[in-house]
Amino acid sequence: MAAALRAKSLVRTFTSRAVDGFVGAIGNTPLIRLKKLSEKTGCNIVAKGEFQNPGGSVKDRAALGVIRDAEERGLLKPGGTVVEGTAGNTGIGLAHVCRAIGYRCVIFMPNTQSQEKIDLLRMLGAEVYPVPAVAYDNPKNYNHQARDFAASIPNAVWTDQFDNTANAKAHYLTTGPEIWEQTEGKVDAFVCATGTGGTLAGTGKLLKEKSDGKTQVWLADPPGSVLYSYISSGGKLTERSGGSITEGIGQGRITNNLAILVKDLDGALHIPDADSIAMLYDLLDTEGLYLGASSALNVVAAVKLAEKLGPGKTIATILCDGAYRYQSRLFSKAWLKEKALEDAIPSQLKKYAVLD
Repeated sequence: MAAALRAKSLVRTFTSRAVDGFVGAIGNTPLIRLKKLSEKTGCNIVAKGEFQNPGGSVKDRAALGVIRDAEERGLLKPGGTVVEGTAGNTGIGLAHVCRAIGYRCVIFMPNTQSQEKIDLLRMLGAEVYPVPAVAYDNPKNYNHQARDFAASIPNAVWTDQFDNTANAKAHYLTTGPEIWEQTEGKVDAFVCATGTGGTLAGTGKLLKEKSDGKTQVWLADPPGSVLYSYISSGGKLTERSGGSITEGIGQGRITNNLAILVKDLDGALHIPDADSIAMLYDLLDTEGLYLGASSALNVVAAVKLAEKLGPGKTIATILCDGAYRYQSRLFSKAWLKEKALEDAIPSQLKKYAVLD
């Protein structure tokens, strides 16, 4: 298996014809074998290069999925408005797809998100409303404000990325089958973090079905999320507390998307921020991959799972997006110091923190 993956990595497979615009370019991303980490663990650690989607992240798939679902159900007609509450990448995917198809795009988001994401959304023509970051049960939560705005105008749809299972369906129909085909049906485990739950649930459900339950599916969780404790305790939902440097992942509840698979998960892994930031710098140094913190967290989880399952296994995960939307933080000496993460980076890798 290792030899086959190494040989295939030398050649990119292209479709036999031109794709139809932005929408046609979504999906069919490469599965990247992480060479150094595979050698270190004795496993094949492979990661879906979702940063190569045309909008730059895994959320392009969900964005297209929820819009097509709304069209098919007659909820969205030509000239309509797409509204979402999003921490960033789903909004960017929606803004791209809306421009490509011809819809107005309105985004509500927590005002804690990176300026790069907000600026990009506006550059793509979306109307952006940063609002105070409050708990989900607060009526002023960004998701509720998006829902209420959509209800107040004609021919508008709130895509409801957290609880609209068209999100998970998009990954069940695309991401899961791609990983299954790219590993030739030899994937022992799949692990990734979750925000909406769509990627984990949709991809995991497909892989479990294809493997007759042999493929294990694990959840990776950052600090400040309750999902690790929920799964580890057998279903006890605790109060959310704390936070993480990662954006768009972690959760305080079981979303409708995650509910599709949560009872069939094989386990969960808690990943400290220090481990994620160290892996982010390591992947840049050893693999030449310039990735965001959630991608690095996923790779940390894949390594931990490889160590848990033992050598000879194929472990798949998701490289959600690149570091470009977060570089003013992740490569800033001042920001790393503020977050007490300077010492998490090995001394020989601190040369990459070039911003003051």
